[in-house]
Amino acid sequence: MSEETSTVEDVAVNAAQISVSDGLQETDVQRFTDDIVAALKTISDPEIPVDIYELGLIYKVDLDDNRNVTIDMTLTAPGCPVAGEMPGWVENAVRTVEGVQDVAVNMVFEPPWGPDRMSEEAQVALNWW
Repeated sequence: MSEETSTVEDVAVNAAQISVSDGLQETDVQRFTDDIVAALKTISDPEIPVDIYELGLIYKVDLDDNRNVTIDMTLTAPGCPVAGEMPGWVENAVRTVEGVQDVAVNMVFEPPWGPDRMSEEAQVALNWW
């Protein structure tokens, strides 16, 4: 989020930080949060049968007053064969959320992804106990 935008909701959801500016109504905040997370859950890592949200590949989601979304995400490994394609998949999925104006996806590698970022749902799906 930009420095001039304050945050009404800054919560960790499956290790993803979701920040929403204070210019949105409380009902919009929850709807956008739910709809963006649902959109992210439609994308699966092609090598792991779990969606990228539950895998913990989404580090940060910011929604500003103008309903622009900025997402920081990573990969399970820097050499992932779909590294060049996955940000586009994320952008396209989040663009389907009603009311979203623009989407920017940043690929980050700090901190590096690790299996500890996976949700319990992902751990169960992968028999990771």
